Amino acid sequence: MAGHIYRLSTSGRRAWEKEDHAVPAAYRRILGMLDTEMHADVLRGYLRRYSNQLILEWLAELEELGLVESRADEAVHDLDFTGGFKLPQLIAEDRARLARDAQAADSALTRKGVYLATERIKNRPPSSKAPAETVVLIVEDDPDQLALAQLRVKLAGFASRAADSAGALQESLNRYEAPDLLLLDILLPDGDGFDILAGLRSHPTHALLPVVMLTVKDDPTDVQRGLGLGADGYVTKPYSKKMLEEVLWQVLRLDEPGA
Repeated sequence: MAGHIYRLSTSGRRAWEKEDHAVPAAYRRILGMLDTEMHADVLRGYLRRYSNQLILEWLAELEELGLVESRADEAVHDLDFTGGFKLPQLIAEDRARLARDAQAADSALTRKGVYLATERIKNRPPSSKAPAETVVLIVEDDPDQLALAQLRVKLAGFASRAADSAGALQESLNRYEAPDLLLLDILLPDGDGFDILAGLRSHPTHALLPVVMLTVKDDPTDVQRGLGLGADGYVTKPYSKKMLEEVLWQVLRLDEPGA
């Protein structure tokens, strides 16, 4: 996949490390994330609460100011979940926002078992596919839960594929066309759903892939971790076909112009 990789310049690193408030917070947010080299689409995956165009314009401004440097990247990137992934560094404003989001998510999960990351979703273009042409990849190791999820996705009018492990998911994403949405369990026999989400958001091909966590884990710290890593939605088991259908439509923005 062609694209650009960005990194901090010497001036940019100095501005980030010294928390130079002469550099606007929006810029410092990006500088912090570029503490290591980062593909442009990976950065966009982490910053989905801003529009793609705005992020690209910010990057151009930072490069013009000499705070970042870029180079072309023509590599083909296979996905590998065995690497260690972690959250990019956040500024205080983002940590406070994430805490507020997690509190709102905990309240939403208590009421109805569903939370949607509306800021991320609203900056994604509406899907151009009809539901019947939309592929939902379900990652679930429990055969009964997998069969239930596949049935509910079908009843909601969507197509589906399945992976019963992190390894199977990795193979599917490397070998086949990317799905339109990923339903991701957290507790897998050979991996952790949070680590998988971090790997996806750190990958230039899949950084923008819509991901909804589908899990029994409803502790606020788990919700916060999922949101911090870039989940678009969080659904707790047990759930219903109606709940799942509403989440799929809203995350894919199928009820909006262009869908």
